[in-house]
Amino acid sequence: MREALIVWGGWSGHEPEKCAGIVREMLEEDGFEVHTEDSTEAFADPAIRELSLIVPIFTMSKIEKEEVSNLTAAVEAGVGLGGFHGGMADAFREAVDYQFMVGGQWVAHPGGIVDYRVDITRPDDPIMEGLRSFAYRSEQYYMHVDPSIEVLATTTFSGEHAPWIEGVVMPVVWKRRHGRGRVFCSTLGHVAAEFGVPEMRTILRRGLNWAARD
Repeated sequence: MREALIVWGGWSGHEPEKCAGIVREMLEEDGFEVHTEDSTEAFADPAIRELSLIVPIFTMSKIEKEEVSNLTAAVEAGVGLGGFHGGMADAFREAVDYQFMVGGQWVAHPGGIVDYRVDITRPDDPIMEGLRSFAYRSEQYYMHVDPSIEVLATTTFSGEHAPWIEGVVMPVVWKRRHGRGRVFCSTLGHVAAEFGVPEMRTILRRGLNWAARD
């Protein structure tokens, strides 16, 4: 049986505990044995190197050197890493090794909660199979991203809230390799209610399964 670890915490506005419960249920439905922890100390445990998947849900926090070192080593050795929104892409702002692994870091969401469109750019990818571009209401994440990521979906900024970025096309969903590990990230999912959007839920579920080591 594949084993997954969800580590949640950080800024409460992202509802990390509630989101962790939803992700846990999804993974259990897909046959994972799921463990949950609410401290970054879990990343320092050498046993994480035996897992199939690690899901961080930990916004705007700090991670100790030994914790990030062990986490990145586990992924480089083949453990999958997957997550969403600030829980994955704005977790540890001071940890560049973590950001190098994820492939992107949040820097802004002009306008706050806004209506925008998510455009599927790789409909041939199994994670996106059968999905079409869709309207979405949430924080539209402006990211600094690694050019090596494989982009699966994008969004285009209108410039309404920051005129100088009008027309900028920004990755929303991507996957990549980090060593032997597979990494998946979706910037959708500001609060738990967004799991009620079928496209958001489907993309994340498929992405986590893709990232997981068999």
